[in-house]
Amino acid sequence: MMTNLFSVFDPSTTIFNLSLNWLSTFLGLLIIPSSYWLMPNRFQVIWNNILITLHKEFKTLLGPNGHNGSTLMFISLFSLIMFNNFLGLFPYIFTSTSHLTLTLTLAFPLWLSFMLYGWICHTQHMFAHLVPQGTPPVLMPFMVCIETISNVIRPGTLAVRLTANMIAGHLLMTLLGNTGPMSTSYIILSLILVTQIALLVLESAVAIIQSYVFAVLSTLYSSEVN
Repeated sequence: MMTNLFSVFDPSTTIFNLSLNWLSTFLGLLIIPSSYWLMPNRFQVIWNNILITLHKEFKTLLGPNGHNGSTLMFISLFSLIMFNNFLGLFPYIFTSTSHLTLTLTLAFPLWLSFMLYGWICHTQHMFAHLVPQGTPPVLMPFMVCIETISNVIRPGTLAVRLTANMIAGHLLMTLLGNTGPMSTSYIILSLILVTQIALLVLESAVAIIQSYVFAVLSTLYSSEVN
């Protein structure tokens, strides 16, 4: 039962037999740009308003040293993660964001580039950031250790947070989907159907929230090195 349950997250990818499942990550490159060649519609207007709002918010988080190129990077990150989160809600489409392979690939290079830039260009600021203002001298060595550990585990927390949230919701939906055909009562079947719809709405909200959290935390990590 557990093998069948977790098999929905198996990409079935080997070194000699590459699966096409991971190509679902790049479907947005084929679908989203095509809408901009068409006449403006309601969806395009809403999406543009979302991008403008995110640009203003990321600009505020980055502070005076931020620029439009930085916000474009984080907006693209938000769009990529949200699109792949939504793809996983459709039947027979592989959820790439439920794997640490993808989430760590996004989180680790970002964190590493921020750290390298901060320690090379703003070394004194990075050393000062290890000791919060007002820390007693006795606690300074402990605060340096704590801040160092918190900085090192940041890419892992980013990746695991996104992966765990995607897996949890999909497992609940899979369990309910496997339980429904085995029930003989119409009342129980109706309750399962209503619960499944509620979970689908909840997972749609989680898909947006988790992509937003990932992008915002990445923006905050970037602002700390300036």
